[in-house]
Amino acid sequence: MKKTIHANGITMAYQIDGPDTAPVVMMSNSLMSSLEMWDDTIVALTSHYRVVRYDTRGHGQSQVTPGPYSIELLANDLVSLMDALQIPKAHLVGLSMGGMICQFVGAYFPDRVISLSLCDTASEMPPRSLWEERFAIAHQQGLSGLVDGTIKRWFLDGFVTSEPDKIERVRKMILSTPVDGYTACASAVRDMAQSTMLLKITAPTTILVGRQDPACTVAQATVLHRLIDHSSMHIIEDAAHLANIEQPAGFNAALKQFLDSVQ
Repeated sequence: MKKTIHANGITMAYQIDGPDTAPVVMMSNSLMSSLEMWDDTIVALTSHYRVVRYDTRGHGQSQVTPGPYSIELLANDLVSLMDALQIPKAHLVGLSMGGMICQFVGAYFPDRVISLSLCDTASEMPPRSLWEERFAIAHQQGLSGLVDGTIKRWFLDGFVTSEPDKIERVRKMILSTPVDGYTACASAVRDMAQSTMLLKITAPTTILVGRQDPACTVAQATVLHRLIDHSSMHIIEDAAHLANIEQPAGFNAALKQFLDSVQ
């Protein structure tokens, strides 16, 4: 069940599953989603881990504040949430924007990180013109103007056809995102330049990426892998951007194997 707590000056929504005394896994969501995007993932983790999911600022039931945001701000939100929940250290798992946030925490708050799992994410997201076009559509039409194109990027055509119920849940999640929260967070993604920062990361790290991800590509994942010392990389076959939803069995197996390997 979702709860709310005050952290970094805002009200943040979060949910905790799993044993109270188990190692903590913090999960950070993608742009235009909420903590429910991890529903198919936590089932594989909660027997051995205390899983804390949260809605990023401007998303789900967390507070919308005036934008634009920065990845630094969103990373400070995550660390402040850990403080508020009295979590000294955690395994951090982030997908897309969530992975960008976890990169920053890994680089600048190393003492708070047991490990990093960076999923379908990147350290830079050009070009700027692409984001300006999406912002214009969002302001004119709301997120209904972006939802079809987003689903096409997030999933392969075969999955869209074969899993209509899952696609409908994702569609509702996208449409429930406040326009101001979307544009403020998307501005943080647009303005991000974190490749050099990756050299600071020392925590055990794995990079998971869908083979056919058009948004955060295998090539972009390879940049993370090359710049983060001692990292591993795992490609999820037959998956686009939300590999955790499209191929939950393969994604969960790779994620849990990595988490279990970190002592």
